[in-house]
Amino acid sequence: MDNPGYVSLSRQAGLLKELNTIANNIANADTAGYKREGALFTEYIAAAGRDDPSLSIGRLGAHFADLSQGEFNKTGGTFDVAIQGEGFFLIGTPGGERLSRAGHFMTTAEGTLVNPDGFSVLDDAGGEIQIPPEVAQIAIAGDGTISADGNALGRLGVVTAAPENLVREGSNLWRAEGGYQPVEDRTVLQGFIESSNVDPVSEIARLIEVQRNYETGQKIFEQEDERISQVIQTVSRP
Repeated sequence: MDNPGYVSLSRQAGLLKELNTIANNIANADTAGYKREGALFTEYIAAAGRDDPSLSIGRLGAHFADLSQGEFNKTGGTFDVAIQGEGFFLIGTPGGERLSRAGHFMTTAEGTLVNPDGFSVLDDAGGEIQIPPEVAQIAIAGDGTISADGNALGRLGVVTAAPENLVREGSNLWRAEGGYQPVEDRTVLQGFIESSNVDPVSEIARLIEVQRNYETGQKIFEQEDERISQVIQTVSRP
C-alpha cells in the first residue's frame, strides 16, 4: 500500500472508532451517573523517503472522559443519592473496589445496601452497609451518614481519584489504577439521582458530521484503489 493509502486507512480507522464512541454516548444518555466519552486525535509524522521527506497521518490518539456533573433529578427514593461536586461512591465488586457516580441503590433480602447490579455499596472503611429490616425511617445526611430511626449505621464511602488514573469499566463503574482518596468535604443529597452529562443533541450533530467525513474518506479510498487498478492494467498491457 502506498502513502495515500496508509493516510486514508488511518483516518478511516480513527473515524470509525469515534463513531462507536458517539453511539455509546447516545445509548447512555439516560443512564444515571454516566460520563460522556470523547475522542482525541493526534498527528503522526514519519519519514517517507528521499523525495518525500515526511508523511503526516492523523490518527485517534486516545479517549477521554468528561467528568462534569450532570443534572440532578428528584426522585424522593429513600436510597437514591447524588454527590454534589467531586467524588464517587465506593462499590465492592468481585474484581475489587470500584467507583461510580450512579446513586440508585436498594437493599437485598438480608438488608445489604447494593447497586442495581447487586454489588455492595461500601462505607468509609470499605465495609458493607447493613440496613435493619424493621426500621421505620431512613435518613441520609449531607456528609453521607445513614441513620435508621435516628441511629447512625455508617457513612457512604465517597472518594476521588486523579482523572488520568480512572479506567472506565462496564456497569457504569470506574477502576482507580493509582488508588483513591476519601472526600471529606462532601455533599450528598438524598432523594436525588444524577443524570448523564451527555447532551443528545450535540452528540447526534457530531455523529452526522463524523458519518459524512467517513463517507467522504471511503470515496477517496475507493478512487485511490481505482487509480491503482488502472495503473496496474496499463502497465500490464503488452
